[in-house]
Order: sequence, then C-alpha cells, then structure tokens
Amino acid sequence: MEVSEAVPEYKSYTYADYCTWGDERWELVDGEAYAMAPGPSEAHQSVLLNLARKLSDYLEGKPCKVFVAPFDVRLNADTYDDTVVQPDILVVCDEKKLDGKSCVGAPDLVVEILSPSTATRDKTIKFKAYLQAGVREYWMADPETKSISAHVLENGRYYTTIYFDNDTVPVHILEGCAIELAKVFAE
Repeated sequence: MEVSEAVPEYKSYTYADYCTWGDERWELVDGEAYAMAPGPSEAHQSVLLNLARKLSDYLEGKPCKVFVAPFDVRLNADTYDDTVVQPDILVVCDEKKLDGKSCVGAPDLVVEILSPSTATRDKTIKFKAYLQAGVREYWMADPETKSISAHVLENGRYYTTIYFDNDTVPVHILEGCAIELAKVFAE
C-alpha cells in the first residue's frame, strides 16, 4: 500500500486512526487503507446527481434519508470499527444509525458509480464488505455501459439483476419507488 505522509505506517487501521489523517480521502476495509481516486469524471457526476435527485425526490416527507459522498459509513462500528467507506450514494432509513457525521452500521441502500480506477474494488472488496455488513440493496452504476447491477440481499446472499438504459429499476427497500434509467444516464 502506498501511504502518504499523512498516514502513519501501521499493519491494520481503525476508524480512530482514520480520523487523524487530515484532508486526504481514504477508505478502510478490514483495516486496510485505500486512497480515494482523484476527482470523478463528468459522466460519474452526472449519474450521481441524477440518481441522488430521483431518490431524494421520492423520499421527500418520508423517514429515510439520502446522502452523497463524501459521507463516512462505519460498517462494523460495533466490533472492530476497521471498515469505513464513502459510497457515492446511500440511503439510511434508521435515524439511530446517524451520529451527525457518519452512518454507524449498514445503510439500507448503497450506490457505487463505477470508474476505471475503482471498479475492481467496488465489484470485489466493497461488494463483500457490504454483503457481510447486511446492506439490504447494493447498486453498481456503470456510466460506460449505461447499466446498473442491482444486488438485493435475501437469506444472507445477494441476488443480482442487471438493468440497462431503457429499463426501470425497482428500489426494493423503498416500496413503490422505481427509477427510469433513461433519465439517469441522460447526457
């Protein structure tokens, strides 16, 4: 792992360590630090904004809340507290999980927007972390293929459906919510 001067060399990190690292953006998964990629692309930002807007509009007046990165999610705060991620979008329906600066525990929905520098981590390391933490729904949005892989948690495993730009994606955790991908991937 390449570590900047802001991050001291340790074998395994916790949220307490993470809080001392200053302004650089990092994520922790099982104690391992991962530098966040530099600024996202225009396509990434467009998909993020469109999806977040659709979710936010649907949730207006409802108890669930939508957040966008950077917002810390401490997936295992009740045990090792060594997994802190910053999903592109998250929805939290249990206000007790919000401590004013982070989500403490698994959000109900997580959306990662794939980019060349993060796609492998999002599809493997973070996929496993979200599954283990009990994230009820995990989406990977791909601006290049204009698709969303929606992973819905049932009986301890994710069941996956892939949707393309002319499809409408049901949001399983939000009854009655569905998102038209043509509007999400609009140029």
